[in-house]
Amino acid sequence: MTSALVWFLLGLSLLILEALLPGLILFFFGFGAWLTALLVWWFPLHLSLQLWFFLFSSLILLFFLRRYLKAIFSGRTIINKNPDGEDFDGYIGETAVVKVALNPNQKGKVEFHGTLWMAEANEILVEDTPVKIIGRNNITLKVTALS
Repeated sequence: MTSALVWFLLGLSLLILEALLPGLILFFFGFGAWLTALLVWWFPLHLSLQLWFFLFSSLILLFFLRRYLKAIFSGRTIINKNPDGEDFDGYIGETAVVKVALNPNQKGKVEFHGTLWMAEANEILVEDTPVKIIGRNNITLKVTALS
């Protein structure tokens, strides 16, 4: 087995590992191994020079291309906000059912999507009353009676 084939297989292995353990670091070492394979294929070099070229090319690729490629591979994150500037998670406008009665000065619980949530309301709401979610405060839902 030639040195070029060994470097090529090492590069392929590193790229497969990158797919299994994403972090966008092994990717550059895989391409560094492939560059070393090309160099060794054209010019027979001693093992120490091969290792130095592999390390140098991998680190150069890592330092100069990682930030650019990470932005491409990770995509964009869109944060939806409601008009009040709070994070909007899609709960507002949904309906829930009161499971523990709510009073204006006392929190209760509502069932929403099969889970019990702490809830607060500005009115008295008894058990089994359907309610509409109008907001949230951390993990406490703000609700009002369905009209």
